[in-house]
Parts: sequence; C-alpha cells; structure tokens
Amino acid sequence: MYHIPALYTFADQQNIAVLDYPLPQNGSMSIMTDSGECFIGMDPSVKDGGKEERVHLSHELGHCVTGSFYNIHAAIDCRQRHENRADKWSIQALIPVEELDDAIAEGHTQLWDLADWFGVTEALMKKAVCYYVHGNVADDLYF
Repeated sequence: MYHIPALYTFADQQNIAVLDYPLPQNGSMSIMTDSGECFIGMDPSVKDGGKEERVHLSHELGHCVTGSFYNIHAAIDCRQRHENRADKWSIQALIPVEELDDAIAEGHTQLWDLADWFGVTEALMKKAVCYYVHGNVADDLYF
C-alpha cells in the first residue's frame, strides 16, 4: 500500500513530473507528450496531505503507468475504459486485496470504516469492493 511520500517517490522513479497547477473543476489531470513523457497537474485544493491527495495522485499515476490517455474528441466509452484502467491501478496501489481481506477479518466491514482504514475516499473504496468482488469498477451496478 502506497502512502503519499511513496507515491511521489514512485512518480520520480518513473520520471513523471508532478506539478502544482490550478485545476479547480477536477482537481488533477495527467498528460503524455508525443515523446512519451508524462506530467501530472495537481490543484492545491487536493494537496491536503491525506485521502484526496492519495486518491488523485494514484489515479493520475494509473493513467501514466498504464498509458491510458484520451483526448476531448474520444467517444465516452473510450474515455470510460481509460478511466477504469487508471482506477484499477490506483486500487491495486492503495488497497491491495490481501490487506482488504485482513481489514475485513479484523471487523472493518462498513464502507466508511474501510475508507478511513485505508486513507481513501468512500468513492474509491466502493470501486475497490466492486473490483475485487465483481471484477470491474462499475460501482453504480452494485450499490
């Protein structure tokens, strides 16, 4: 399970620059240049040193690591496929299945409790449960 410093270290090791950039509507974004370089922009509002920063940074790293990028002209199903790949990478990095099983065995069975335990948002925890139980991150189908 990656904590915030480890996520930044991972980004640095992968030569992914993480920059402060005003992105008030979505909090973060990542891009890949034509030469294959990745950059992540993070809005100051999500750099809280906690769950918002972890979730945003790991999601954007997921885009970079998996090469899951799209442009504004991409069809919605193509966009969703790339977002799902980034979410899956984020889930595996922040909520490993073995650690989720251990947390549940210890009595952390409520979604909010699991989110607090792993230091992630409830939205990501819902996706994680769906991913590990159903094999996809379509939390709207199961909750």
